[in-house]
Amino acid sequence: MTKTAAIIGGGVIGGGWAARFLLNGWDVRVFDPDPEAERKIGEVLGNARHALPMLYDVALPAEGALSFHNTMSEAVAGASWIQESVPERLALKRKVYQTLQEHCDAGAIIGSSTSGFKPSELQGCATRPEQIVVTHPFNPVYLLPLIELVTTEKNSADLVAEASETLTALGLYPLHVKKEIDAHIADRFLEAVWREALWLIKDGIATTEEIDNAIRFGFGLRWGQMGLFETYRIAGGEAGMRHFIDQFGPCLQWPWTKLMDVPELTDELAQMIADQSDAQSGHLSIRELERKRDNNLIAMMRALRQQGNAAGRLINEHQVTFRPRLEDGQPIVSARRVIPADWTDYNGHMNEGRYGQLFSDAADAVMTHVGADAAYIAAGNSYFTAETTIKFLAEAQAGEHIIVETRVTEGSGKKLRCYHEMKRESDGELLATSDQFMLHVNLETRRSCDPLPEVLARVEALAALHKED
Repeated sequence: MTKTAAIIGGGVIGGGWAARFLLNGWDVRVFDPDPEAERKIGEVLGNARHALPMLYDVALPAEGALSFHNTMSEAVAGASWIQESVPERLALKRKVYQTLQEHCDAGAIIGSSTSGFKPSELQGCATRPEQIVVTHPFNPVYLLPLIELVTTEKNSADLVAEASETLTALGLYPLHVKKEIDAHIADRFLEAVWREALWLIKDGIATTEEIDNAIRFGFGLRWGQMGLFETYRIAGGEAGMRHFIDQFGPCLQWPWTKLMDVPELTDELAQMIADQSDAQSGHLSIRELERKRDNNLIAMMRALRQQGNAAGRLINEHQVTFRPRLEDGQPIVSARRVIPADWTDYNGHMNEGRYGQLFSDAADAVMTHVGADAAYIAAGNSYFTAETTIKFLAEAQAGEHIIVETRVTEGSGKKLRCYHEMKRESDGELLATSDQFMLHVNLETRRSCDPLPEVLARVEALAALHKED
């Protein structure tokens, strides 16, 4: 059964939420009085459709239905999740909740994207305060997984669990903040960095570009995969965190930063920052900057996937939830995916090495289908590729949806031969083929041997099904 989410407020954050729900198969109903809301969300959704599928090696679920509504009452009809992303004015948010709760289902969860208000403040004038929680995301919502889920004692344990389960099912990481505080957790760190950056600019120490370079070429990458304390634990060497604290703790008494002393954000300082930012990035449009950002995040998070760490582990776990089971057919659809940006080379098309990976993944899918799965391999048996011939027939670009169709052209004894065809889904054009010959191997002796009877029977059956007349 398709679930429905209502998005109240369709700006950058609301549009990102809409994309996250929609691309995970939810129907999405949007309310925003801005006459440009449909266009703006359409542009955000275009970026999301380009970006999010590249994080995964299988196709995302079929998109839900997107609709725009003239009233909040229409938008919340049938919604089990309502995401509020209106401007950061408490009176406005409270007014929105009063209208929402007049018309929405009493069992729906109302999440607020607020970065500053505490949930108790949002619940203040609500008819059903127990229905409202803070679900603070990070831009772009359709790519970054962190959601600060902030609750109060008025929210039941069942509602908190349901909210966490829903967010997790969307590929997100709900960080449950059990004790509310202004600006939650993450933005308090960001505020500290922002304050220091203002001083560095005001005092003429660094420009906006130099500060950004200090982050993106250094600790930003480090924090992105390990966080603060684990990073510092490693800095302590074999003696660990205590040694780090003993060694570096005294520096907190040194007059390095000015975190407790905020410069006045005068027109002069604001203009200085704006001018420097224009010099740094003004040659690119916002959409170009977003695309650049998305491609960078994709490459970084796919690298983390390969290592099975941090956000990469989360993506791997999420992918399992919608990996399809193969069906016998003539042929078998052994792979369906989007070509990610990090698979392309300096010519702008898919690197030849990635074809080998794609066809290897297709062969792995066939192996799993016939019973030579992870458990079979753990028990000491597998298929090794002995010979592969790949033909490159047409260019493939990043963002294109492709499928691989596979036929078992030989399946007897130790031998398994697969013929793979890579096709562009949009027009069916044949992009590449692979003739792959494999031998069954005993992993202990590392020598060829016959497969177990049940696997051999499945291989023989597919070979018979795929035999050309």
